Amino acid sequence: MRVEESFTVAREPTDVFDYLTDPAKLRDWQTTKTGVEVLTPGPPGPGTRIRETTKPPGGREFVQVTEFTEFDRPRKVTVHVVEGPYPVDGTWTFAPADGGTEVHFFAEGELTGLLGRLGPITRMLLSRQFAGFHRRLRANLEGAGG
Repeated sequence: MRVEESFTVAREPTDVFDYLTDPAKLRDWQTTKTGVEVLTPGPPGPGTRIRETTKPPGGREFVQVTEFTEFDRPRKVTVHVVEGPYPVDGTWTFAPADGGTEVHFFAEGELTGLLGRLGPITRMLLSRQFAGFHRRLRANLEGAGG
């Protein structure tokens, strides 16, 4: 399964990258997160691991551990699911664009069970969820999201 999206944020690439990779900001834009715990010491970087507790709309709460496997500030970050029921990894790339940043996102992974069997529906739901997260991220960075 693969989901892709591109969007523009009216901020510099370093601002967008730093906000997106700051574990303290994760719950501000990924609104399904109910808990975020950094498992590795120091500032975010390659190898940083985070325990995330997520409560999707209408779903059961679950815990996963993610890791920054690519961390090329301010150009690219990849988040890999190390432990958890939904092994969908995400990659964001950042490029300067007309005084802001063009962000390209893709997520991919092999889902099993019911979600895997519902392929196109699952893809549509994940696509909508990430689009909502990205709208929130953009609004927060541009000053309209609180």
